[in-house]
Amino acid sequence: MSLKVYNTLNARKEDFIPIHEGKVGMYVCGPTVYDTSHIGHARSVVVFDMIYRWLTKLNYTVTYVRNFTDVDDKIIKKSNGTGESCTEITEKYIDEFHNEMDALNVLRPTMSPKATEHIQHIIDFIQMLIDKGKAYHVEGGDVYFSIDSFKEYGKLSGRNPDDMRAGARIAVDEKKQSPLDFTLWKPAKPGEPYWESPWGKGRPGWHIECSAMSYEYLGESFDIHGGGKDLIFPHHENEIAQSEAVFGCQFVKYWIHNGFVDINNEKMSKSLDNFTMIKEVLADYSPEVIRLFLLSKHYRSPIDYNEDSMGEISLGLDRVYAFMGRLEDENMTWETESVGELWDGFVTAMNDDFNSAKALGLVFEAVKKGNKLLDDAKGKLDASGRDILGRVYSDIQSISSILGIFLMEPQDYFKVKKDRGVVEMAIDPAMVDDLIVQRVTARLEKNFARADEIRDQLQEMHIIVEDGAQGTTWRFE
Repeated sequence: MSLKVYNTLNARKEDFIPIHEGKVGMYVCGPTVYDTSHIGHARSVVVFDMIYRWLTKLNYTVTYVRNFTDVDDKIIKKSNGTGESCTEITEKYIDEFHNEMDALNVLRPTMSPKATEHIQHIIDFIQMLIDKGKAYHVEGGDVYFSIDSFKEYGKLSGRNPDDMRAGARIAVDEKKQSPLDFTLWKPAKPGEPYWESPWGKGRPGWHIECSAMSYEYLGESFDIHGGGKDLIFPHHENEIAQSEAVFGCQFVKYWIHNGFVDINNEKMSKSLDNFTMIKEVLADYSPEVIRLFLLSKHYRSPIDYNEDSMGEISLGLDRVYAFMGRLEDENMTWETESVGELWDGFVTAMNDDFNSAKALGLVFEAVKKGNKLLDDAKGKLDASGRDILGRVYSDIQSISSILGIFLMEPQDYFKVKKDRGVVEMAIDPAMVDDLIVQRVTARLEKNFARADEIRDQLQEMHIIVEDGAQGTTWRFE
């Protein structure tokens, strides 16, 4: 099965055929570095990290560009409020972003350009637009893109410029030719950072930065442009207008957008004061729990962050590691390049628009079947059973390199988790041990109703209790 990708531009899944055989150019909009990044930023980064890994696994040579917006009104406002320079602020949050993404096992992109390092490229790009009659300079130093000069405006978002224009209000002193025209260059106010340009001292608008940087590293046309759904309009719509107006060819072949992260079934918003920062999540949960959570739903679907869902995710991760530990106790290895049923299913899921949710479902199902096979064997696995489980073991290890999960040794995973002793301990081993002691006591006292009640409680926690000659033991299902 060849790779299929949902293309926002055409609102359907399409066969992925790169512009240049064997090579993929991918640009993803990175953060505006004026503050700490939140869990929504993490979802976008982790999703495109998974996509990057899968494209590489498919033997494409991937040039992956993810930018930093380090000149912006929000950055200037923060500088004015704190007394720190814009550079001090942006460097601080770029370093913080890198540290958090490294913690989440995110691979570094091929390039991570900053807007301030590409001012001349931006100026040159704006000048090309002016020369082609697609942009205009007005008195005072502003440069605007002319919406009317690009007849396909709205093709990504599905918005009709005429409808938008009808609802727009034009201020008396408005210098725009159309209310929909957007800023390419703005004059600097006193005390603001600025750069010299043909239109006076000023700084670039947001949208033009990405057009200029993607052109610098990926050329006039490239394969994939990604980001959150909130960027479809106006940011990505404006990028298309700028780039296609200059070069007269398709800007991006496949547009990929990830869904939002909700908090306790509410959209993250400043008014609700429910922005959950990555550093806060990392304080409560291990990086693999966070990655597993972010990939547990299809990337285009919304995902809800709450303690209950994180507890379930943590338990699911425990089950996989406990199973891998059992296989290692059985000396399970798979030394050949052969792969099993799990890997085949994983490939099919990933090639269906990077369906990590389905892929993870296959992993958990394989773990469940594998545990049953071990249980039924009662320590006496035959050659067929060892072959099946050896393939599962190998497949999970291969999957781990794509999803960035299941990367630790089982004993190290449980030791680190115990040492952390934080929220993610959805099931406290000490509590389980206590319940088992209570169950043994109940059985000795012939209180079988209480013993059965405890067993049912443990089963609801996906814990298997095993009574043997050496006493009672337990493990994750």
